[in-house]
Amino acid sequence: MFMYFPTNYVWSLSVVATLNNGGLIDEVDRACRPVLEASQNGDDAGTEELYAAWKAVADRLIASAEDDEKRGRLIGAGDKFYRSSLYVSQAERLQSPKWAGRNAAYQQSIDLLLKHVELSGTPLTKIDIPYEGTHLPAYYYRAESLDGKPTPVVVQLNGLDSTKEMMYYSGFPQMLARRGISTIMVDHGGTGEALRLRNIKARVDTEAFVSPIIDWIENQPELAADKIGVVGWSLGGYYAPRTAAFEKRVKLAVAWGANHNWAEVQQGRRNREGENPVPHYWDHVFWVWGVDNIDDFMEVTKDMHLNGVVEQISVPFLITHGANDRQINVKYAQQSYDAAINSPKRELRIFDEPEGGTEHISIDHMPYVAGYIADWVAETFAEMN
Repeated sequence: MFMYFPTNYVWSLSVVATLNNGGLIDEVDRACRPVLEASQNGDDAGTEELYAAWKAVADRLIASAEDDEKRGRLIGAGDKFYRSSLYVSQAERLQSPKWAGRNAAYQQSIDLLLKHVELSGTPLTKIDIPYEGTHLPAYYYRAESLDGKPTPVVVQLNGLDSTKEMMYYSGFPQMLARRGISTIMVDHGGTGEALRLRNIKARVDTEAFVSPIIDWIENQPELAADKIGVVGWSLGGYYAPRTAAFEKRVKLAVAWGANHNWAEVQQGRRNREGENPVPHYWDHVFWVWGVDNIDDFMEVTKDMHLNGVVEQISVPFLITHGANDRQINVKYAQQSYDAAINSPKRELRIFDEPEGGTEHISIDHMPYVAGYIADWVAETFAEMN
């Protein structure tokens, strides 16, 4: 993986994600250069300084986009609003949950992305899914039907610290749309807008988040209710298989980065094993789960594993994993594959050198791996005809 910050994996991870999601190298360099020295002080220190440096680049882009819009240069303006949203989002992701500016920063990333959508004519709609007296915020990316029939649809699930905006930036929904497949990108409990602005926490039984989404899909005549898939990256590598095991309306599942035993991984992190996905890690997971100490966190997440769960998957199941994943060991991918004995079509795809895609969720070569997953999803849906 490209280590812009040679001693700081977590900060470099955001750089790589940004470059793979449409960030421009000159702008990313201008955002990172002022904090090179700060990056040497560990993951947690200096994150507000990093945000300020990235925000300065985003602010210049916003000013330029607004000028373009006034001049009628809507394509260029839309592109700049997209990149400014991406930069704000990635910088916000690295902040402490205790940082007072976090919600405002996140809201700005949404507003900028929706401005891009407006100017670019992107077929994206912001929707709310009814859920236990509140609503889960989501984006619906509508694909054009390739055969005149309702389109298959993928429900895309977050990891521990990603957002529905990051799902859009990844280009994966756009890849699916080119294959005639629509996408629902959801901020379920513990992630994105659901956590930041609606205080909806994570839970072990993630099918409880997905079932209302499927209810919504069944009421959309342009979507094929008999061709619903679920794709989850990072911690979604636990969420997606679990959903497929217990929500039988799901017809295929993808673990984009296996997460067979997240509870066990937390014990390792407590012992300082492996890399963390975000700075301020323990503050972040306490926020996600609604606890305030490590013992309660370990208790509430003790069942975050797929032992005895993957065996109940009875639909096609793809697992992808990077051979050099520094957050979730590749052994967990093998565990999920070996246990999925009742899947009629199971596949384990490990990305290794020199091919690339070897890091966590293959973020070092994300478009390449996203394309592989999109092809597998399209082929698997086609086999259901």
